Amino acid sequence: MRTSIATVSLSGSLTEKLTAAARAGFDGVEIFENDLLASPLSPEEIRARTADLGLRIDLYQPMRDIEAVPEDEFERNLRRARHKFALMERLGADTVLVCSSVSPLAVDDDALAAGQLSALADVARDFGIRVAYEALAWGRHVNTYDHAWRVVEAAGHPALGTCLDSFHILARGSDPKGVEDIPGEKIFFLQLADAPLMAMDVLQWSRHYRCFPGQGGFDLAGLLGHVMRAGYRGPLSLEVFNDVFRQAEAGPTAVDAQRSLLVLQEAAGLAAPPAPVVPTGVSFAELVTPDAEPVSAVLGALGFTRTARHRSKPVDLWQQGEARVLLNTGPQARRDGTALAAVGLESPDPAGAARRAEALLAPVLPRRRAPEDAPLDAVAAPDGTELFFCATDRPELPGWTQDFERTDELPAPSGAPGGSAAGPVERIDHLALTQPWHQFDEAALFHRSVLGLAAQESVDVADPYGLHRSRAVTDTGGSVRIALGVGPGPADDGARSQHIALATADVVAAARRFRAAGGRLLPIPANYYDDLAARYEFTDGELATYRELGILYDRDAEGEFRHCWTETVGRVFFELVQRDGGYRGYGAVNAPVRLAAQHASRPVR
Repeated sequence: MRTSIATVSLSGSLTEKLTAAARAGFDGVEIFENDLLASPLSPEEIRARTADLGLRIDLYQPMRDIEAVPEDEFERNLRRARHKFALMERLGADTVLVCSSVSPLAVDDDALAAGQLSALADVARDFGIRVAYEALAWGRHVNTYDHAWRVVEAAGHPALGTCLDSFHILARGSDPKGVEDIPGEKIFFLQLADAPLMAMDVLQWSRHYRCFPGQGGFDLAGLLGHVMRAGYRGPLSLEVFNDVFRQAEAGPTAVDAQRSLLVLQEAAGLAAPPAPVVPTGVSFAELVTPDAEPVSAVLGALGFTRTARHRSKPVDLWQQGEARVLLNTGPQARRDGTALAAVGLESPDPAGAARRAEALLAPVLPRRRAPEDAPLDAVAAPDGTELFFCATDRPELPGWTQDFERTDELPAPSGAPGGSAAGPVERIDHLALTQPWHQFDEAALFHRSVLGLAAQESVDVADPYGLHRSRAVTDTGGSVRIALGVGPGPADDGARSQHIALATADVVAAARRFRAAGGRLLPIPANYYDDLAARYEFTDGELATYRELGILYDRDAEGEFRHCWTETVGRVFFELVQRDGGYRGYGAVNAPVRLAAQHASRPVR
């Protein structure tokens, strides 16, 4: 189907918005009046610009407070409308959005509203324009889609139809099944927006918290199904009012918007992109660093050994059990220290995963490799992290480990170096990636749609300097867990922390081994343990051990969780985690303590 986007959904000047929409693959745009008024281009120049970009102006909006008003006020409205219709002729736009009135002059009289809308449509028809009447969820008298349709039906004018807006329908809890009773040819336009489920004033909800399909809690696929069964054949258009999107760069936002429509069409059975290939594990985490010594010391203290080196790149493989960390000292290393730059995801079908990603506008990244290097496709997540689709030690597929030459050091087996069986690291339990503040929703949609991971509910975490949000994405078995977070605001973008959580069967033994090897664990305030003693009962000496080592504790109905953190190196720190029973969380209740401790441990500059 054709896709369109309202210019109000993107940041920047009108020219920048049009360019972003075209590059993202949209077929058309809705021109929002404020964008036109602020543009130095004439309507004719805007018309030419959109045509040059391959775009069609699908809608001009909005026209407000037209109907069900006293006659003298309506005459003034018609005068205003004639000017707007003449402007639309110059733009080359043939459909105008008329919102249900919120004017205090409007009266509760459907017959009057229908008659005045019919008169408006008469004027519009003279200009070759159609009128799409939309029920605002906060309209003074008309605030539901079925009421708007009754008014349109009563008017009976061929140039008058209805505009359906998913937010206005679903935010009021209206049953969308009734959409199927509207003749498809009378649905002149369809606007789509998702939103988080919130208990707040519907106007403020609409103006600030709309988001793209798949990023909120509305059943847009169900609504779209009803609209299509009614016979609608127009474009799928996004109208999203969002404070964050309007401050983010227009290009990436437009790509995310187009991806959301591709996924929505797939969910509604209107498109069939390559099926998702859900990753089955984490093959590796790759750190880039200008100085390998500090992070190498941490890895060594954790029990990792340097087992191999890439044959043609300055990349070392550190391994313990099934946990693998690549340490890259190449030219892409950040000056501000160690950072998590890439993640290898074990894939049942790496080529299929790449096809899915490309179909959803996440193209395979260009990559320099020697002729003998294994082919390894990667895509970029919204935060820039490279995601590789891997096959590890599977003879039927090219394997990335073939590019590495073994060193004389041996990997740590299920036991610590030197033969000790104490607290082995078994695998990577999860990865935590803090996103740029304007890409949190985009990241969740990306990981869910491109990778096929399931998104859990968002969690708010208190920080001494604001509020962090976190949302985990995971496969059904918990083999892949990625916690996506966002800091309190844009000022945190330059110091976004990332961490690698390592699974162990005995976190106490692993923490003792780490400290004995010279590692430094994050110190935790004594007050935390006093509170822990009030909340839970522990065996003799257990809480004292946790206090000594800085281990934190959580419990739910399914099991228990014990964890501790190393101090941060550059932007990265490590977490040792022990899951017992069926615990599937991440210790979110302890995150405020961790954040405060990390702030306290930062050096004063």
